[in-house]
Amino acid sequence: MNEEIENILHREGITLADIKKRGVAFFIDETLLSFLLIIALWDSFAASKNIEEIINLTNTFVLEYMVMKIIYQAFFTMQYGATLGKIVMKIRVIEIATLQKPTVLSSLNRAIFRIISETFFYLGFLWGIFDPSRQTLHDKTAKTLVVNA
Repeated sequence: MNEEIENILHREGITLADIKKRGVAFFIDETLLSFLLIIALWDSFAASKNIEEIINLTNTFVLEYMVMKIIYQAFFTMQYGATLGKIVMKIRVIEIATLQKPTVLSSLNRAIFRIISETFFYLGFLWGIFDPSRQTLHDKTAKTLVVNA
């Protein structure tokens, strides 16, 4: 980890969130958003005759689903410093420079690069496992850290 970041976190008594907490928060957020998609498209899902039609229906709305995820991630990160999953897991996102919740632009940047990481086989998330400061690609681009609340 960058020695300067490590010193700041130590001085402020802030600890990095572990990967397991982040993984559970991710699972909670993805489950919630998936249920929202199902609720929004319930009539179409119910009218589907087989699994192939359900898959085709889901694929039809993939762009809208990505936009929904970006809005969800950006709004909650900007407003509360954490998504619902992170709130449940008692972790939050902070900007490295201010140690406060991310700004609008930083939150939007983080949300967009999060989708890009998902699109490319979650490689941006994998990066966070091996990074000493546990920063994923979207954390690096937005200059944020995920810490214990």
